[in-house]
Amino acid sequence: MTDKTSAEILEAHIAGRLIADGGDRWPRDVVVQIFARAAVQESFIVPAVAEPLIVWILKGTARVEERDLGGDWSASDVHAGDFFLTDSDEPYELRWRSHDGAPFEVMHLYLGLPLLERAMREVHGTAGRPVLRDVSGVHDAELGLLIETLAHEISGRTQPSALLLESVAQAVSIHLVRGYVDPERSNVRRRSAIPAFRLRRVTDLMQQNLASAFDLGLYARTAEMSEAHFSRQFKRSTGRAPSQYFIGLRIAAARRLLRETDRSIISIGMDVGYSSPSHFSQVFRTETGVSPGAYRGD
Repeated sequence: MTDKTSAEILEAHIAGRLIADGGDRWPRDVVVQIFARAAVQESFIVPAVAEPLIVWILKGTARVEERDLGGDWSASDVHAGDFFLTDSDEPYELRWRSHDGAPFEVMHLYLGLPLLERAMREVHGTAGRPVLRDVSGVHDAELGLLIETLAHEISGRTQPSALLLESVAQAVSIHLVRGYVDPERSNVRRRSAIPAFRLRRVTDLMQQNLASAFDLGLYARTAEMSEAHFSRQFKRSTGRAPSQYFIGLRIAAARRLLRETDRSIISIGMDVGYSSPSHFSQVFRTETGVSPGAYRGD
């Protein structure tokens, strides 16, 4: 399961913290997480994964902007009860700013392909993986009732029920297949991507090993793939090669330490795997456009 000490699970550059998840007994085909997000988030890349992702606004209001990599920005003003549905096989960029300057809360829900395939067979009598429409800032009252059940279950004081999570996820799958299937894209063969639970396992392991040298073999074995296949599919999922993504995690951690502590730049660089201050400064500048000292405001 997720490393609860880290707020960066899938989106390596999102500011925020993990509030709740499904606990230690995850149903394999369901991932549910609640995050507190910062009031302002600069642009970052959302990875493509094999499963659809629902992002539900639980609390707060914000202006959210999305675009294809290198494309034009599209904006949505969202409130509690609105949601985003992403089923793209391409990474995309995302940024936001809350309307009142306050943080807000969102739920992330991944649905495993077996759930959606069973729903497709039951609703439409056809086999195969449905492709869902991408929607942004939409309100769906019926879906909201199911989301509220999931939020209540993983936010309670008791251990969340894996059976309940999977049962509600089945109902969500039926609802999505009934109302959000994209017929044109469903007839086009999708390129593969890394399933969310494997991608999360890899990025969690990277997060835990920032001070160590990058080890492609270790991460490929964690994803249960050959190194070559893992490298290709990881880049398809995240928009970055595994080594580049790892560097991004290191620099994201360094940025947090520079913002939140008074520790020396040399010490922070060593914490994220750079024994040479000049090398750390060079990589930091490449990733952020400024030196560590300028970033901190020294």
